Amino acid sequence: PAPNSATPDVYPLFPFAHPPYSCRAFAYLAVAQFDALIVCWHYKYKFNRPESRVTDASIPQLFPKANLPSYPSDASVIATVSRDMLSFLFPLEKEFLAKKAEECINAFQWSGANVKSDIDAGSFIGAEMAKLAIARAKGDRMGAAQAPKDTSDAIKAAALARFGWSWSNLETPPRPVGITPKFGKVKAWNMTPAQIINERPLPPPPTLSSEMADEVAEVKSYADNLTRENLAIVHKWADGAGTYTPPGHWNDIAEEYIAAENYSEVRAARAFALINMAIHDAGVGCWETKYFYFNPRPSQLDVSIRTGTGIPNFPAYTSGHSTFSGSAATVLSYLFPSDAQYFSEQASEASMSRLYGAIHYRSDCEKGLIHGNKIGGYTVSFATNDGAGN
Repeated sequence: PAPNSATPDVYPLFPFAHPPYSCRAFAYLAVAQFDALIVCWHYKYKFNRPESRVTDASIPQLFPKANLPSYPSDASVIATVSRDMLSFLFPLEKEFLAKKAEECINAFQWSGANVKSDIDAGSFIGAEMAKLAIARAKGDRMGAAQAPKDTSDAIKAAALARFGWSWSNLETPPRPVGITPKFGKVKAWNMTPAQIINERPLPPPPTLSSEMADEVAEVKSYADNLTRENLAIVHKWADGAGTYTPPGHWNDIAEEYIAAENYSEVRAARAFALINMAIHDAGVGCWETKYFYFNPRPSQLDVSIRTGTGIPNFPAYTSGHSTFSGSAATVLSYLFPSDAQYFSEQASEASMSRLYGAIHYRSDCEKGLIHGNKIGGYTVSFATNDGAGN
């Protein structure tokens, strides 16, 4: 979003990328790209126009032949829909994004792959599909996700009355409200609001229970005996401020497999759309859980715990890393079943990195992974019926 003024009761000062913002941004970009290519492919095979360099041998082939109809230009579709979606998500970058889109379009026209009418038709499709995605985004309730202090205080009071405990912000300097306390109300892609609530994990151990005392002691042990190996895992998966955050980390993993399998453009777009719909829904489900239970962080219950990474500005239960990773691994395992074991192992490592870093309890991590797996299953169910196999 555009910058806003810092005020005592609203945090954060935008622009500010955090896991909920990131998972939503990745999802909108990927879904808009895929939907735009679906429309593009419809018209490609309706008109079946060959590339100009196929019909005119004097045009040099500066790009490899795509063996696809040239009208509309898929490059122009992607450049335009991506420009418009990213400009909506990052309005301060409009000028830069317009230049990059122009570069992409020019490359395909100058190479002889597309003529102007190919480009114009692709740009029209990309712009129209971006409008549809932006209209959805404007009504998905993200605008209310970062609640003011009085709303945040009411959520905290409800959790305290319900469970007898509450999370407190441990960041330095302290901030009056957590990150997007109402992100759990944002519209999901493949789950209904009722399903989001029904899949909510059962409560964590009560803060004064012997079970929680054991969990705190385990966190304390990891903090006091942090090995080089565990610290490396903490840093590998930290993905804090100034990074692409956990959703981006799983996109990075997905990219390698999509490239290795030599996916077509439209298959790659589908894969990213599925992965990011699942990750977004995992963020919604996890944040609904976090702000329902409002569970304190380990170093809130034992102030002697020293963390191996920064303490995020939201409640502990469940672990966001675990939930994001469980959902991503589930969809990637559907897309690349021969590598399912690897994805599961990476998700487990991402989950445990938060225990090693002393910012999550074991129950946060284990329940988060299970929760993410379940949420990813909704996107897999969608994918098995989306017609791609036909």
